[in-house]
Amino acid sequence: MIHWRHARVRAVQREWPGVRELLVDLTEPLPGGPGPLPDGSGPRQVRAVAYTELVGVPEPGDAVLLNVSALARGLGTGGFALVVALPEALPADPQQGPGHLVKDRYSPLQTMVLGVDDQESEHYAVLSEAHDLDSLPVIVADLHSALPAAIAGIRAADPDLRIAYLMTDGAALPLPFSQTVAGLQAAGWLGPTISVGQAWGGDFEAVTVHSALLAARVVCRADIAIVSQGPGNLGTGTPYGFSGMVVGDHLRAAAMLGGLPIALARMSNADARGRHFGISHHTRTAVGRGAAPGCIIPLPDLSTLSEEEVARCDPDPRTVAEAVGAQTAELAAHDIRHIGLEGLFPALESAPVRLSTMGRGLYADAAAFLAAAAAGRCAAQAVRRV
Repeated sequence: MIHWRHARVRAVQREWPGVRELLVDLTEPLPGGPGPLPDGSGPRQVRAVAYTELVGVPEPGDAVLLNVSALARGLGTGGFALVVALPEALPADPQQGPGHLVKDRYSPLQTMVLGVDDQESEHYAVLSEAHDLDSLPVIVADLHSALPAAIAGIRAADPDLRIAYLMTDGAALPLPFSQTVAGLQAAGWLGPTISVGQAWGGDFEAVTVHSALLAARVVCRADIAIVSQGPGNLGTGTPYGFSGMVVGDHLRAAAMLGGLPIALARMSNADARGRHFGISHHTRTAVGRGAAPGCIIPLPDLSTLSEEEVARCDPDPRTVAEAVGAQTAELAAHDIRHIGLEGLFPALESAPVRLSTMGRGLYADAAAFLAAAAAGRCAAQAVRRV
């Protein structure tokens, strides 16, 4: 199940909180890959990611043990090998401290963290009594790439709103893998993060999306919560075989706890796959079939784009209008709201991180980002002032 390789660190290429990206020399090429270079010089080089809280801080010259399975299969995991250990430079034992939540359980790299609602947490007492989100707007998205666009929409309405991000365990488990989150927090666009389920590495840790939502409200004092999986969603092309199917469950959790469930519609005006053109089948299935009736579904009113804005897009985002009109029938149990887009293009253009979904940027798939920004605007308009 795992392809293992030994390697040695050639260079540190870049780093962000909790992560070092390395260039390493494999002692043996990838399965089916080339052998030594034509001049006889050494092994093949690959990029590798090290989570420094797990394995320590690798330096040039260090030996590393790698998991290269995704590279060997050519999967779209960012083109990285993963550092499993530094056999010759193991980090010191962590200091004894509170916390007994085990995440990534029973894998070789399971890690122990302090949960926000752990009995040893300073927040345990308040979360023991917490049952109500008090109408907290909760945006639930399928794709991690929607996060910065949703925040842009919120900030276009009110840049002072406090936003908490809950990363669930449908894709990447380490929250530090997300350069998007790191960039948004560094720019002051995003407040506290909570890693949910088997995911780990947030500012707070939670066992379930329910306890994470309550923590967002009563511990983080968030005005809005955004819930999505991390980078690297999984899909098989079958109707229910995609990791975003849990969107329906998360919307149900928000509603059950007295929040305002807002389903961020996954949309595209550029995806060549018919099932994702207009409103993606992921939204139509996870929300249309999987969520309890009555969720708010903000849809971008593409007729409110200016001709100048449309001219910058290729293809024209308005081409999805006919498809979207027909697809809303599958979402009829919910509260569909058409959101004006005035001012949202400048908000998206001001994002401090790269906007990209399935390799397409803002102007190449404008509907995707405008749908996310529309959800953000809708949530900001629903914030209850106290």
